[in-house]
Amino acid sequence: MLQTPRARVARRPVHGVLLLDKPLGWSSNDALQKVKWLLRAEKAGHTGTLDPLASGVLPLCFGAATKFSQLQLDADKTYEAVARLGVKTSTADAEGSVVETRPVQVDDEKLQRVVSQFSGLIRQTPPMHSALKKDGRALYDYARAGIEVERETRELRIIELTATLAGEKPGRELIKIAVKCSKGTYIRTLAEDMGEALGCGAHLTALRRTATGGFGLSSCVTLEALEGMTEEERLKCLLPVDSLLSGHTPVELDADNSGRFLSGLRRRGNWTDTAQAAVYAGNPRTLLGTAHVKAGELIPTRLLSPVEIEQMNRF
Repeated sequence: MLQTPRARVARRPVHGVLLLDKPLGWSSNDALQKVKWLLRAEKAGHTGTLDPLASGVLPLCFGAATKFSQLQLDADKTYEAVARLGVKTSTADAEGSVVETRPVQVDDEKLQRVVSQFSGLIRQTPPMHSALKKDGRALYDYARAGIEVERETRELRIIELTATLAGEKPGRELIKIAVKCSKGTYIRTLAEDMGEALGCGAHLTALRRTATGGFGLSSCVTLEALEGMTEEERLKCLLPVDSLLSGHTPVELDADNSGRFLSGLRRRGNWTDTAQAAVYAGNPRTLLGTAHVKAGELIPTRLLSPVEIEQMNRF
């Protein structure tokens, strides 16, 4: 893995979203810090972790965009995965030690019955080897200490699920999985649970995130490509802050109401009720923040600062 340079750089305000195709072997935070260094950005955050053994779409937020990163945390995700049948591991993926092996007797008909069983609303128990916290401590800390703690099952939605057999030879059967799911879904747990339903067990051997929210791989850039660019070219890879707000209803305010809205005051108008609005000032069209509308009242949710707005207008 490439090491993040430690040379001191002059930071600067950078605002926007960079869609990274995270490489294998990198933690989400390592990838974020590398891109933050390449952009010389003052403030940055990612939109939820992608395991080092996984690659794919990782939206990185800079400056004002960090205020809306939760929207991507809550977004549906799409993955492509490979699972090996007949072998269970301690972590449900290839990093763990083998804890059980069983013979595999699976045909396509049986596999499709299991696919239907795991489609729609299902319940899942979070794995011990995860960043989910229990009493303020990550579950993987307990797991590394050999302690298993009780975890509540959670309801989640498998929006789309397909699986096909892809065996190399008898005794080494693989299944290829494509899944679109709600937030909080653990794909290695899904693969392990599908293996149990097939009667042979399974563990995840490969995982790639192909989409999150409205962002897909075709819009992503790699670390290697970024390293080969000039600073100007890197900045051109950034999407605007409001690319995170594609599902929001746009609301435009005049100069007087824009100033009042930015100070946190509610505004009244002929707006249709909506839970999510992106609020702009006109001429030039400038994002002010997010709000919701109830009974004709525009109620601020997250606001940009005047400094952030001025900096964004300079880009």
